[in-house]
Amino acid sequence: QVQLVESGGGSVQPGASLRLSCAASGGTFSAYTLGWFRQAPGQEREFVATISRLGGNTAYADSVKGRFTISRDNTKNTVALQMNILEPEDTAVYYCAATRHIWHIATVTTPTKYGSWGQGTQVTVSS
Repeated sequence: QVQLVESGGGSVQPGASLRLSCAASGGTFSAYTLGWFRQAPGQEREFVATISRLGGNTAYADSVKGRFTISRDNTKNTVALQMNILEPEDTAVYYCAATRHIWHIATVTTPTKYGSWGQGTQVTVSS
C-alpha cells in the first residue's frame, strides 16, 4: 500500500488561494488513481477531486468545479490540489487518497473505494 502525506493547509480569508500537496511513498505511484476528499466538523467525508493514473482524466465535485484544479507528477510521486477563490464553505480537513480501482466515475468519487489515506491537513477560510 502506498503511504501518503499531505501538506499546504492553513487559514486564509475568503477569495484567497491555497495549494495542497500530497507526497506518496512505498508503492508504484502511477498504478493509483488519486483523490482529494474533505470532511467538515459533524459532516461525512465528501469527494472533492480525482485524477486518473496517468493524469488523462479528472473529475470534480460540483461545489469546487471551476475553482479547484487537481494535478499529479508521476516523476515526483506527488499530487496537488490548487484551490482558488476559497469560500467559508470550503473549511474542512482535506485528505489525499489512493485507489487501485480503474477509472469509473461512480467508483473514484466514492471514499470507501480508496484504500490508502493521508493524515489530513486543515483548511480554514474565514474573514
